[in-house]
Amino acid sequence: MSFIPGQPVTAVVQRIEIRKLRQGEHLILGFSIGGGIDQDPGQNPFSEDKSDKGIYVTRVTPGGPAEVAGLMMGDKVMQVNGWDMTMVTHDQARKRLTKKNEDVVRLLVTRKSLEQAVRHSMM
Repeated sequence: MSFIPGQPVTAVVQRIEIRKLRQGEHLILGFSIGGGIDQDPGQNPFSEDKSDKGIYVTRVTPGGPAEVAGLMMGDKVMQVNGWDMTMVTHDQARKRLTKKNEDVVRLLVTRKSLEQAVRHSMM
C-alpha cells in the first residue's frame, strides 16, 4: 500500500473480531504490535517504503485468540472498534486494544496478500 502524505489512503481491508481470553483479572488478545507516529518507521520490517508510521502486528501467539480469529503477523491495523489507527502513537494504539471493559476487539486490517489478490483479479 502506497500513500501520498496529506491525501486519503485507499486500502483493501479485512474485518477481524477477536474475543479476548480472560485469565484471572487479565484479558488476553494474543498478539503484539509495533509502530506508531512516535516510532522510527525505518525499524518497521513490514513497511515497504520505510516511511509508514502505521501500527503493525509484530507477533501472534500460536493458538491464541488473535490467531484463531485470523490475524496474521505483518497485518496493518487500520481501525480498532471504529477508532482510526492510522495516525496514533504506539501507546495510544496499545490503550485502544487493551480496554478493560471490552471483551471483543473488532479490527480492520490490511495485508499485502489482500492487495495482491485484488490487483490480480483486476487483470
